Amino acid sequence: MTTLRLMASRHSAFYSPLIGTIAGGFLQDEGFEPHYSPLPPGKTVAQLLTAGEIDVAQSAVSSSWAPLENGQQPPTVHFAQINERDGFFIAARGNTSAFSWDQLLSGGFMFVHGGQPQAMLAYAMHKQGIDLAQVNAINAGATAPMMDAWRGGQGDYFHEQGPCPQQLAHEAVAQIVASVGEVIGPVAFSSLSATREWLQRPEAARFMRAYRKSREWVNTATADEIAQAEQPFFPDVPHAVLSQTISTYQQLGCWNPEVTISPETYEAALDVFLHSKLITKRHPYEQVVVPPPQ
Repeated sequence: MTTLRLMASRHSAFYSPLIGTIAGGFLQDEGFEPHYSPLPPGKTVAQLLTAGEIDVAQSAVSSSWAPLENGQQPPTVHFAQINERDGFFIAARGNTSAFSWDQLLSGGFMFVHGGQPQAMLAYAMHKQGIDLAQVNAINAGATAPMMDAWRGGQGDYFHEQGPCPQQLAHEAVAQIVASVGEVIGPVAFSSLSATREWLQRPEAARFMRAYRKSREWVNTATADEIAQAEQPFFPDVPHAVLSQTISTYQQLGCWNPEVTISPETYEAALDVFLHSKLITKRHPYEQVVVPPPQ
């Protein structure tokens, strides 16, 4: 068996195409002994990839733009998409039968601050004709403190990735009212990254065969079946919540069977980051994305 070290920048059912390579047994069928872990605090996946400590990571094309902004070549490349939609939701406190995005201006809004999640949220709100800078923002920190703060009564609206909003809905302390991904549409949200050197190795083609099978599985299997297989990765998430989260992502079209990161979705991601002034120019697709290994 060949050891394969996988890492997720964020651990979530949103990344089921990657988790499914293990949960569905596809990497094992290719002769791999996979090791999966979330990113440790204070590190980046690019650092760990270039140090040779991991082989493949869940990342985003946007992670390569900071080096390019500084005139440097990114140390890693992105070779396949994971999600073609933003996977964050808006939840509201109490019963909200008729939600409109301008309601976010009328109460405390607890959202994920910084980086791509905030940029995508700002762009979605912009498309709805409102400005994120005008909300009564609540920054409760990382995911676990956000969940605790909400349960403690802070905020009127909540923004996070699944299964967090679904968990709050399951606990009857929130109701999911909107999807950021539904508003923005197709965009290069999350991807698989590696070094150019690793992608030349025979293991890369074997990994890609497993990944293609996993993508087909997460699109064609029932949400309940996928949740059952992935449950060991989410021991603290009730099965019903995990299944509901996966079903929602399937319906949103996050896991489009095509594995290639398209130029169109890449350009859409550039639009998002330019809107928030996180980049100053449109960085070429070819400097960031490579075709999947064959």
